[in-house]
Amino acid sequence: MKAKIDMIGIFVEDMPKMVSFYRDVLGFPVKAASPDNAFTEFQSEGVRLSMFCRALLPQVLGQTPGYPSGLNGTFEIAFNVGAKENVDATFEKLVKGGATIVYAPRDEPWKMRSAMIADHEGNLIEIGSDFWE
Repeated sequence: MKAKIDMIGIFVEDMPKMVSFYRDVLGFPVKAASPDNAFTEFQSEGVRLSMFCRALLPQVLGQTPGYPSGLNGTFEIAFNVGAKENVDATFEKLVKGGATIVYAPRDEPWKMRSAMIADHEGNLIEIGSDFWE
């Protein structure tokens, strides 16, 4: 069997605030949402992106999971914004929209430009360009 990544799910504490950031600032339209604010899925090319309410996880899992506090160093979501000059503009937009700066735009030795921010719950988001020659 060959597996492929189908969906990235983020377990969130404040669903309305997180949905607002991913929808209004990052620009992902909502594809589906439960009426009780337990689940939201965003429109995205390729891999699906969703959120699920943390408070409901113990009931779903049958046990209580642990959560990182502060800056979440367990995973990142990376967005490719195309040309390297788009990294700076996207970074500024996200910071103005309430993101926390992790590192400012910079040219990487592997020939791409990147920056990193954190969303309202400390999840790392990398903003990256295409690779250049």
